[in-house]
Amino acid sequence: MSGREIHDLGSKLRYARKIKKLRLKDVATAVGCSESLLSKIECDKATPSLRTLHRIVSVLDTSIASLFADPSNSEVILYRNGERPVVVIDEPKRPNAIRLERIVPYVDGRSLEGNIHVVAPGATNGGDIKHIGEEVGYVLEGRFELTVGNEIFRLKAGDSFFFHSELPHSYRNVGKVTARVLWVNTPPTF
Repeated sequence: MSGREIHDLGSKLRYARKIKKLRLKDVATAVGCSESLLSKIECDKATPSLRTLHRIVSVLDTSIASLFADPSNSEVILYRNGERPVVVIDEPKRPNAIRLERIVPYVDGRSLEGNIHVVAPGATNGGDIKHIGEEVGYVLEGRFELTVGNEIFRLKAGDSFFFHSELPHSYRNVGKVTARVLWVNTPPTF
């Protein structure tokens, strides 16, 4: 299933950085990456791992969710099959390794967010992430390895999980087929 892909991540990050009146150097130092990489990300010539993206938005005092906010104020949101907005997270040399199919759009004031994480074989989110909140997930297809704190959980279709987001967490696809994981968290961070 493919929806409408969202490709303007770099310009949104650049805009958020300029609103905060931060230099490339300031953000790169705080994130722990080079100015060159950050510049390439802002120019859409490189796409960060999910972990790096989390670090960037944290420094910019925003969230991935707010970068892709849906301006709709409707009380009821409906995405038909194949029409969900899709945020593409490319890892170097692994095009479209992780895609986030939005099932709940971000709108200021909402406390819930949901995505289907579509994770290619061998793909990883890039390392530990931690933030405030809670997360729950359900593996729809494939195999999935979730690390929370010091524990590693191997999950397959039909398995579910819950954890507090303050615990360092990461994931990767350990199978030979694409994994699809329904992932809901509060407050919105993706």
